[in-house]
Amino acid sequence: MKAVEEKNKEKKERYINSIMKIAFPLILSNAISQVQMIIDRMFLGQVDPLYMSAIGNVNSPMWTSMSFCFAITAGASILISQNVGAGNMDKVKEYTSSMIKWNNLPCLIIFLCWLLFGEKIFALLGVSETLMPYCMAYLKYFMPIILLIGLEGSMSVIMQTSNYTMPLLVFGILRSGINIVLDYALIFGHFGLPALGIEGAAIATTIAEYLGLLSCLVFIRSEKLITRPSLKQTIHASAKPYLSSLGMGVNCAMEELAWNAGNLVIMRILNSINDLAAGIYGMVFSVEILVVVVVASFGTATMILTGEAKGKNDRDQYSQVVKSAYGLSALVAFVMLIICFINPERILSLFTKDTYIIETCGYLLILVCVNLFGKSANIICGSGIKGSGDTKWMLYTQAFGTVLVVTCAWIMVYVFKLGILGVFVAVMIDEGLRAIINFGKFGKVVKCWN
Repeated sequence: MKAVEEKNKEKKERYINSIMKIAFPLILSNAISQVQMIIDRMFLGQVDPLYMSAIGNVNSPMWTSMSFCFAITAGASILISQNVGAGNMDKVKEYTSSMIKWNNLPCLIIFLCWLLFGEKIFALLGVSETLMPYCMAYLKYFMPIILLIGLEGSMSVIMQTSNYTMPLLVFGILRSGINIVLDYALIFGHFGLPALGIEGAAIATTIAEYLGLLSCLVFIRSEKLITRPSLKQTIHASAKPYLSSLGMGVNCAMEELAWNAGNLVIMRILNSINDLAAGIYGMVFSVEILVVVVVASFGTATMILTGEAKGKNDRDQYSQVVKSAYGLSALVAFVMLIICFINPERILSLFTKDTYIIETCGYLLILVCVNLFGKSANIICGSGIKGSGDTKWMLYTQAFGTVLVVTCAWIMVYVFKLGILGVFVAVMIDEGLRAIINFGKFGKVVKCWN
């Protein structure tokens, strides 16, 4: 009996180590990026509180666009991982070479849509005449980042499926470091540069993204990237493998689109409350995002490792990876809950000088932290379900969740007159209910393993 317990303990430790090998560099990279974004908001908030609302209105639809491009590669990531697990490396190179060659086309199309229809999109979101000039000024210099997403997403998939994500950490450090320095210089007008305010923030981010991506290219020849194709394979790659992976990836992209569509409607509801509501919402959720990027990194590792488990038909690895990843995620969520509970006002004061916001919005931080437990379950269980090859389930549940959260938010704000609190309650109901549903689906996948 003791020998069995020791063996199970060793297995659990091995799975946790495998998760951390992939996730840890991603956690650091993403955390650094989020800290940079928070500093960006802090700088802008100190200049003008309306800048925060403008950034919130731009980031929501822009992230919808960029996350769609990133999510398309999820299909390739799953198929590559399954073939790595099965030891079929020729098939792996077919998928990766085709992905690198063809994954830039969707990004170009989205870039052109923003170039032509950006102002109309903001108008549909209910952006006021006061905020519109700020939104358009930021968008003008931020848009070129979309053209990088195809290559950036493909390189991320290769590093993740090779279980070698350290280059992404280097990328994150350089990108964020450059961004913070340029933010300071271009927003406030230091080092002899003009004070450009919100335009300076956009210029800083775009320059940092382009320079940071160059750092990843240094690692592209590494022998540790076992899923990397040759230049010749990439040049001659057929579109067929990409289209095959696209069939799975589109479900993931549509899931992201459904989630972001709900956020965009919520942004519209927030804008109807007052000009500061979107800024407060974005400010509070900036704190949540610090945990979400950690959990999302665990989710990425979960999808890769469960994909490998599916490829080699290892039910135990599949089950234990998901359970271990959720345990790690719940621990991180608990730590953030304690931090925000102890002194929420101090955290809010980092983003704004407005004493009314600082004194009245602290409880929203607590609600967001409680919500993290349900959100973590959705991310981890969803990643495991995708790793099994089923990318439709999370699309269906997210579509249901989008309808639910929008309906609840509308009722809470316009019927019960709860204002911004109603939006947070709606988000908690959505995440909590879907967490129960996705836990049930995960259990069914394990039970019906074949």
